[in-house]
Amino acid sequence: MEKIIKNGKLVTDSEIFDADILIQDEKIVAVGKEFNESNAEIIDASGKLVLPGGVDAHVHLDLPMPGTVSSDDHYTGTKAAAFGGTTTVIDFANHDLPSLIDSFNVWQEKALPNVAIDYGIHQNFTRFNENTLKEIPLLPKMGVTSIKMFTAYNGRMRLQDGEIFQAMRVAKDEGIISLVHAENGDLIDLLVAEALAAGHTAPVWQARTRPAWGAVESGFRVAALSFSAGKAPLYIVHMNVKEEADMLLYARENGLPIFGETCPQYLLFTEKNLEQPDGAKWVCSPPMRSEKDNKGLWEALADGIIDVVSTDHCPFLFDGTKPILYEGKPYQQPGKELGKDDFSKIPCGLPGVGDRMPVLWTKGVNEGRISPTRFVQLTCTNPAKIFGIYPQKGTLLPGSDADLAIWDPNKIVSYGVKIAKHRTDYNLYEGTELKGFPEKVFLRGSLIVDGDNWLGKRGGGHFLKRSRFLG
Repeated sequence: MEKIIKNGKLVTDSEIFDADILIQDEKIVAVGKEFNESNAEIIDASGKLVLPGGVDAHVHLDLPMPGTVSSDDHYTGTKAAAFGGTTTVIDFANHDLPSLIDSFNVWQEKALPNVAIDYGIHQNFTRFNENTLKEIPLLPKMGVTSIKMFTAYNGRMRLQDGEIFQAMRVAKDEGIISLVHAENGDLIDLLVAEALAAGHTAPVWQARTRPAWGAVESGFRVAALSFSAGKAPLYIVHMNVKEEADMLLYARENGLPIFGETCPQYLLFTEKNLEQPDGAKWVCSPPMRSEKDNKGLWEALADGIIDVVSTDHCPFLFDGTKPILYEGKPYQQPGKELGKDDFSKIPCGLPGVGDRMPVLWTKGVNEGRISPTRFVQLTCTNPAKIFGIYPQKGTLLPGSDADLAIWDPNKIVSYGVKIAKHRTDYNLYEGTELKGFPEKVFLRGSLIVDGDNWLGKRGGGHFLKRSRFLG
């Protein structure tokens, strides 16, 4: 059956205009006016905006951590995403098995039956040897065109510079973009050991032992490796320091195909939040920084230097000693209390996949930091283009999947854990007044969120085989 979304104001990455959208089956087939309405379902969007469904290119779902697992799995996390206007996420497959391909397959078997929206997978590359290097060229045939590497987490996930260089070189030849978590693992290990030896156990020391300039230095270093690997495409995840944006611009002006991502928490919170009695709620990696960094990152978003706002969604219960109710059933898992006597044992990660678009609209668009079109670029179109799913996702073009959000720019919400649909017991934005919120969300033409009503289903999402990076 055809659907027509009428009387809305469309917001894309380049313009805002009045138009109707004709949907047939799962696709947008036309954008314009005066469609034949005789056999169509009419959805009236008068007074509303119509946005592309959001693309969150950085989430962690059902992620094992020492002593626990992240509280959102592939169903609960993707459901929460949908309520916030996001219809596509890209998760990370751990490199848990010796074989890169076997690791991907195991992760896919866990994810596919449970996702409620469409999703892709970045493949972590954390076990370097001759065999895993030879497996990288096999990934695009499986729909995976990105790998992630780390300059931190010594002894667990970190690769040495020469190993990153070799992986980048192979990835470039195969049209694969390299993602890097850029922090200085040596500095972190030394400073953590010194802090604990001195009796510093509070959550704020998680930030104080991860130096900002260690992140800047590591970003420059991986950019240099990328240059040396023949200008291999590079994406720096969760940038949280103003000078990282300066580094990004420098590398780009010198011809490197480099992209940068930040997250709402790095725009809106600081190390001071970790000093609060409930500071463990803000523990993530990399940590919150300073007001100067907040300001610099906002400016980098407005100036087109940072390309994407994702979330690094990876929530844990604040108090895992008590169960919470989710969909009427009790849920319990060890959480942030694991580090009550040792900041280094606090599970690193925050809820955010459902918060991203409403929070960024209020704090970015409504407060004049970014335009509505820039909002769509950062949350929808740019991640779709960078990661090989555009124009299928991230836009409102004929032929695109009918993923969209009918957005009420005047709706005021007192936001918090009761509104957000994450499977966790807290929200970073508790009590924040948001103005602008998704009213209806469509996935491939099907209404999955209607106000407070969930119409989606476990397993309703599709795996996206992504195109190779073309520059």
